[in-house]
Amino acid sequence: MEARNRPVADWFNAIRTGQILLPRFQRHEAWGHAQITALLESVLRGLPTGAALILEIGDEQPFLARALVGAPEPTERVTEHLLDGQQRLTALWRACHDNYPDRVYLIGEELDEEAGTSRPIVRAEPTRWKNGTRYPLWLDQPAECWARNLIPLRLCSPDAPQDEANAWVDEAANGGPTREIDQAILGYRSTVAAFNIPFLSLPTGTPRETALDVFINMNTSSVRLTSYDIVVAQYEAATGESLHDQVEELQAAVPRLNDYRSAENLLLDMAALREDRPPNQASYHRLDLAHLNDSFDELVSGAAFAIEILEGEGVFDGDRLPTVAVLPILGALVGHVPPGGDERGNAIGLLRSYLWRAFSTNRYEAAAANRALQDYRGLRGELTASARTAPIFDEQFHALPGPDELKQAQWPKNRETLARAILCASLRRGAFDLADGAKATAANMGSREYHHLFPDAYLQQNTEASRQQIYRALNCSLITWRTNRRISAKAPLVYLRERVEASSLGEDEIRRRLESHLIPWDEFAKASDADVHGSYERFLDARAEVVAGYLQELCAGREPNG
Repeated sequence: MEARNRPVADWFNAIRTGQILLPRFQRHEAWGHAQITALLESVLRGLPTGAALILEIGDEQPFLARALVGAPEPTERVTEHLLDGQQRLTALWRACHDNYPDRVYLIGEELDEEAGTSRPIVRAEPTRWKNGTRYPLWLDQPAECWARNLIPLRLCSPDAPQDEANAWVDEAANGGPTREIDQAILGYRSTVAAFNIPFLSLPTGTPRETALDVFINMNTSSVRLTSYDIVVAQYEAATGESLHDQVEELQAAVPRLNDYRSAENLLLDMAALREDRPPNQASYHRLDLAHLNDSFDELVSGAAFAIEILEGEGVFDGDRLPTVAVLPILGALVGHVPPGGDERGNAIGLLRSYLWRAFSTNRYEAAAANRALQDYRGLRGELTASARTAPIFDEQFHALPGPDELKQAQWPKNRETLARAILCASLRRGAFDLADGAKATAANMGSREYHHLFPDAYLQQNTEASRQQIYRALNCSLITWRTNRRISAKAPLVYLRERVEASSLGEDEIRRRLESHLIPWDEFAKASDADVHGSYERFLDARAEVVAGYLQELCAGREPNG
């Protein structure tokens, strides 16, 4: 490995012509504008910014590669791959070429109180577009810009067109002398062009595996890469293909997947389980990546199957999902589920039982990855008739919740597993809106809100109940925001009467809608202003019994009646 120097002007020439490209296994642009501003000020003040790492290229490129973000299409032969330094060089290139859609970078001066001299500063000005015009307007008005003692960074780029700079200077001077502005731009341009970004160079012929090892070691020394980033690099070395492309293909094939979990993590978790490993980061680095590539279509089918099962059970997105541990298990089992007939029905019943036990018990509240592997093995054994029982079905260690435990479950908007299980049970039952009668679906989750059946304000005014007692899962339903606003803080009996009077279908329809949330009509309708505390407790008791019975049926793999 050889260390060399290279000024920004030469880096820009290599980027502009496409002589240097970025291997596809690298993660995408990640820096924010504060980091970019700090880098630019370091360049203008001549402070070191670290070294880059390149791999010299011979006749064939060892990796799939792309141009840096904002760079033009390559026009010359590729001679280098940028293994480290992507964020810095991308930031420099885009800022110097006014290539960010929401920021313009400008150079100004500030007084250094300690040194008694001025020093350059960089300002990242937020922008917006309206009817083809960029705002704020002064950014594209040189006289206004110079009046603020600011110069656009694009004019100070080593490859900035001189005629553009001359025209800007003339407008900025507004008929006055141009020498001061000219000298400022030339000085900044010279500083940027000459700024040295050193690099380490791996020679042509370096094996791909060696280049990847150096890349990984350099990028993990300061914990900048995730486990997924490293797998992406290793995947390309093993298969010659881009895992980024595979993930994009998975997202296109299963568009609802990202509503539940990131596609890349689910892909690796399913692959780990299929290799009899726990779905965690340690397993990612031990995967048979060639096998992952060969079985990619099966993994796509698994992801689609997992989402299909969840939607069929009334779990419509990640915000309602009680535990993410179930996703890779369902996906990894798809190849063991019979295609049809009684056998498939039995398999779906088994998976339903597994799913609701995962939602209703403490199974995945600790050591989730190891327990997921144990349950995957057990379920796989049952599906393939080897009759191995998954530990999750052992009620001695993972007992189903009774009414008292359900009463203690807190607000389902939080990440409490059992609270979300209660909400999901009501969604599975239908959760028809109390006013418009619309059934809960994946499409209308965004228009629904968490509603207190006994309103928060109503309980606070009429009882001494604490926030913890009020914000219970059994006191929650998911209804449209319009209905939620209409109900507001009204007593249950009042808004039930309003719903009955407003509905052309009468009391029976309102009763049906309530019961579709697993809400017992009789106890809810009998709520009394004279005994609010007693009414609330009796309602919680009654609903806990209903929900407990519903969950018992689901956890047994059966379709509940009603």
